[in-house]
Amino acid sequence: MAKEYSRTQRVGDFLKQELASLIQFEVRDPRVGMVSITDVEVSRDMSHAKVFMTVLGKDSEEEASESIEVLNKAAGFLRTQIAKSNNARTTPRLRFYFDSSVGRGQHLSNLIERAVSADKAFSDDDKSS
Repeated sequence: MAKEYSRTQRVGDFLKQELASLIQFEVRDPRVGMVSITDVEVSRDMSHAKVFMTVLGKDSEEEASESIEVLNKAAGFLRTQIAKSNNARTTPRLRFYFDSSVGRGQHLSNLIERAVSADKAFSDDDKSS
């Protein structure tokens, strides 16, 4: 029987919680802004972690590029802080990426709402005729 919750997923969840806290309280650079960690993907050998994030008020990777650059430069500091609170043999190298799935989800939701309202308006016109 396969494991339902693999070690890489558990490490990813741990990193997600720790990074959210560390970025909020320890990173002092004002260029970072209001960052939300949306997901962390850890490699099978636990050596690398892709950290997906969004920045409040920034809808594209170009707009959030400054925050991503600052966090990638602070990755060594963040990794050191995580290693202090973690008793694992290795702590993954961190690499930050902009998560565009949130913006795509909002766009799709708006499209669905417009389609539903157009359909409702069409059916209301059909009933009144």
